[in-house]
Amino acid sequence: MASIIASLPPPLLAHGRNTNTTLFRALPKLPVSSVSERQNHVAVVVKATGESSESSTSIVKSVQNVWDNSEDRPALVALGFAAVVGLWTSTNLITAIDKLPLIPSVLEFVGILFSSWFIYRYLLFKPDREEFFQIVNKSISNILGQ
Repeated sequence: MASIIASLPPPLLAHGRNTNTTLFRALPKLPVSSVSERQNHVAVVVKATGESSESSTSIVKSVQNVWDNSEDRPALVALGFAAVVGLWTSTNLITAIDKLPLIPSVLEFVGILFSSWFIYRYLLFKPDREEFFQIVNKSISNILGQ
């Protein structure tokens, strides 16, 4: 079970010109309680209940299986560290490229062209979609070693 507690100032709650009419009058089923220490603030408590999705549990189980079946755990830790460093480096590289004057526009144009080609090649027609799904399933099975 997950829960979120938020404290919103009055301008975010105002609905229309009348500040006495709040958003919560439109949502009568939402539990609202006022915070006594602060005036003009409202606390909203949201609780989500339900079972966890099967995909997240299968991912956790597959990671546990890889960790349990691994003979070289320091290499797995080093690989995870390298992934974090690579993500950090790529983020900084993208930020640096974004500050250059003409390159972001050119890269955006190339991205639009590639996206258009990809949609035309793989997603527009049914036989091409089936071919794409076969390629994706084959890649997934190769990665998972099945």
